Amino acid sequence: MQVAKNTVVTIDYTLTNDDGEILDTSKGHEPLSYIQGIGNIITGLETAMEGRVAGDIFKVSIPPEDAYGIWEESLMQVVPMSAFGDMEGVEIGNQFQIQTAEGPRVMTVVEVTDDEVTLDGNHPLADMTLNFDVAVVNVRPATAEELSHGHVHGAGGHHH
Repeated sequence: MQVAKNTVVTIDYTLTNDDGEILDTSKGHEPLSYIQGIGNIITGLETAMEGRVAGDIFKVSIPPEDAYGIWEESLMQVVPMSAFGDMEGVEIGNQFQIQTAEGPRVMTVVEVTDDEVTLDGNHPLADMTLNFDVAVVNVRPATAEELSHGHVHGAGGHHH
């Protein structure tokens, strides 16, 4: 069966940046299972998966525009330390989810002074070309329940 919209695709993968650093991998874990064509994974990888079959092994480079986007200055925000109330230990690298007009967004603390905290709403992998080594393990039709929930059930998928 070929990878197409509404198929459950199971892959082993290693993700590296242009310097060859491993950013993520399924090695040592269960393979990743997702539903093709509904935005479960980045656009560029979803496009590269179309038409593949179990047993295919390939490499693909995804530009930032088809991955986590271009870094945007407008997603930087400086807030007063008082906005964190009684929270102890606000430090660089902390992440918070905030509600925005476009829905929930994860903000990462990038700078802390006595009075202010600088937050970055860009994805940590924004502006990066992502290089995937992919092995297609399995392709099967998604069940009606998986499609209605928007994610895979069972091994490698989402558990309720």
